[in-house]
Amino acid sequence: MAARTESDRLHRRAINSWCLYDWANSAFATTIMAALLPPYFSTVAAASLEPSKASAIWGYAVSISMLFTALIGPIMGAAADYSGRKKRYMGGFLVLAILFTGCLYLVQRGDWLQAVVFYVLASIGNAGANVFYDSLLPHVARQDEIDRVSAKGFALGYLGGGILLLINLIWYMKPAWFGFADSSVAVRASFLSVAVWWVVFAIPIFRNVPEPAGAAVTAERRSVVRTAFQRVGETFREIRQYGELFKFLLAFWLYADGIGTIIRMATIYGAEIGIGTVDLAGALLLTQVVAFPMTLLFGRLAGRVGAKSAIYVALGVYTIISILGYFMSAPWHFWVLAGMVGTVQGGSQALSRSLFGSMCPRNRSAEFFGFYDISSKFAGIAGPLLFGLTASLAGTSRWAIVSLIIFFVVGALLLSRVDVDRGRAVARAVEQNAGE
Repeated sequence: MAARTESDRLHRRAINSWCLYDWANSAFATTIMAALLPPYFSTVAAASLEPSKASAIWGYAVSISMLFTALIGPIMGAAADYSGRKKRYMGGFLVLAILFTGCLYLVQRGDWLQAVVFYVLASIGNAGANVFYDSLLPHVARQDEIDRVSAKGFALGYLGGGILLLINLIWYMKPAWFGFADSSVAVRASFLSVAVWWVVFAIPIFRNVPEPAGAAVTAERRSVVRTAFQRVGETFREIRQYGELFKFLLAFWLYADGIGTIIRMATIYGAEIGIGTVDLAGALLLTQVVAFPMTLLFGRLAGRVGAKSAIYVALGVYTIISILGYFMSAPWHFWVLAGMVGTVQGGSQALSRSLFGSMCPRNRSAEFFGFYDISSKFAGIAGPLLFGLTASLAGTSRWAIVSLIIFFVVGALLLSRVDVDRGRAVARAVEQNAGE
């Protein structure tokens, strides 16, 4: 009994430490990617450039970082699976992310090239670390708790990212209170605070989460990189065996594209109809606050009705948001829609991650989460393209918001074709064959 109690204690500690990494790295998404770095780049770092050129350069930087991590994800994942070094690879990418996030503090007026290089390298490090972080989920959580654990991680991420963003926004609005010379210095200090925050709260996952065993235990140890390419090739040749998993990836690609487009285009649409910066930033914080408890609630909902059914609920809410977005005309409308996004954003992301994790073989989890990462990265292409084309043809973004419904409807239809039990059975069979 004592041994079981100690085992349960270590298991809970591993889960909490894994979830805390979401708290650690979400500050990069909120402060760096969304709220403070893009406007700082446009108005300060790239102040010597034409606004349109600055926006174009920033778009290229984002695309380069996303494309690079999407392409290397499966290869690095397969190498980590084979060598048993998921945490080591995660640590390498994490050092890259934290180092260059901190270097953003050095970016001042006119340093646009420096800002691009630092941001691209930090983004690559962040995305690469996330592949291996996500791949640890099937090892940390048992099958009957994977939805709740994934939801808890996302919930802590929204809370942690929101808390540091709130602190950073107060620094920005009242720099003299904290001894900063001006708001520009406060923003640079915010970049440094993200790096420090990341370091502190990433420590538990490396101390308390065990490293899963790898496959490279044979007497003749082959080249890890060469084996990684071979394993990815085998996965593509055996794609029919993992039919349910890849059907889910296709469904996820579609509905995640719609979700991502709402997130990326919401502030632009809001500005177009005259909503001010304060309301836009405040609504972003509201989304973070609402997402924390609602993500936990979605984890419980999945335990009662299943992850697929809970995702259907989220996609239904997103469909309603797209329809209501057409009628938005006042700041309070934007606040209401932001709150609605907060009710489902974390839940849809968390349950998608856990559902995928439950259908991938644990001995190849990093490789498969590399494919998951590819899907999430390329899920930011079709939606903004459709949004832009619709807005151009209609002469307004109102119809562009409504057009996103197609991603939620078709994504839900494809998700309905996924046999989760069959996908899980295939994953367990692959694990058993690997253990023989």
